[in-house]
Amino acid sequence: MSTPPAFKRLPRAVREQQMLDAAVRVFSARGYHAASMDEIAEQAGISKPMVYAYLGTKEDLFIACLRREALRLIEAVTAAVGGAGDTADTDRPDEQLWRGLRAFFGFVGAHRDGWTVLYRQARGQPPFAGEVAELRARMAEAVAVLLGRAVAAAGRRVSEVDLDVMAYALVGASESLADWLTDHPDEDPERAATRMMNIAWLGADQLLRGATWHPAP
Repeated sequence: MSTPPAFKRLPRAVREQQMLDAAVRVFSARGYHAASMDEIAEQAGISKPMVYAYLGTKEDLFIACLRREALRLIEAVTAAVGGAGDTADTDRPDEQLWRGLRAFFGFVGAHRDGWTVLYRQARGQPPFAGEVAELRARMAEAVAVLLGRAVAAAGRRVSEVDLDVMAYALVGASESLADWLTDHPDEDPERAATRMMNIAWLGADQLLRGATWHPAP
């Protein structure tokens, strides 16, 4: 397939985004190994040499897809958590966490192919698992900050290790529920966020108040 003249007249950034959109769809449907550059080029409506010229090898292209989708996700959550204007720093931590969860699941609902590439296709592939681990660490760090604010507001002390454990547990549970959401296109992302909030915050709130479970003697 030759590249249409109209495509060549588009700004470079727009051309790259169109190629990445096509690549995300193909990687989501086929997986990294089964996806072909021929199909990606066909989906983008351009020639295969053009894909190589702009985005490099298939590995380079997959990494570019991962980084774009991760950046989109982080930007969506960050904007939601800090999106209350001058009151963002004084909002209750649970309200900030709710906005973050709603943005997270909203992103997954609107970008199911992108989430599939991030969560299903990349995490089990050694060359790309580091990208996913970095995304998870950044999300967990943000959650730990919110939990830390809740601790401070309650006048309590919780170790950084306990905060990190709670943050990673919440992020891991959210990832699993988001993965479920991709298989249920009729499910409302906001309802999924509400369910996650009920599961995560009620438990975290009790822990932050000092309540802990112990096995029977």
